[in-house]
Amino acid sequence: MSSHPIVHVEIPAHDPAAAGRFYADLFGWAIQSMPEFDYHTFAAQPGPGGGFPKVDDQTFKPGDVTVYVGTDDIGATLAKVEALGGKTLLPKTEIPNIGWFAFFSDPTGNRIGLFTGQMA
Repeated sequence: MSSHPIVHVEIPAHDPAAAGRFYADLFGWAIQSMPEFDYHTFAAQPGPGGGFPKVDDQTFKPGDVTVYVGTDDIGATLAKVEALGGKTLLPKTEIPNIGWFAFFSDPTGNRIGLFTGQMA
């Protein structure tokens, strides 16, 4: 069985750039802008890092911090989620030139992300 580490954390923000400045000043995290996605990432040593998606009140609501777990096979992981009583919320979706992600909910209703990098 492959490992399934926490690989990314998302903290929704009304203003991702301002959120990046806040956490950089607070914790010393390195912030990088990804304007093509209207997204800012952070590197929290030793990790995991994450990003600040823009609040949209549908997918990214204030307070809904999302943890992403790495997997080699998103489809197989989602099938296991369903077999164990969870629910697929968003099927495998491409992030151009980066990899793929998906969302599921556990039996309690917590939303969790899955991620597979482009090289996987």
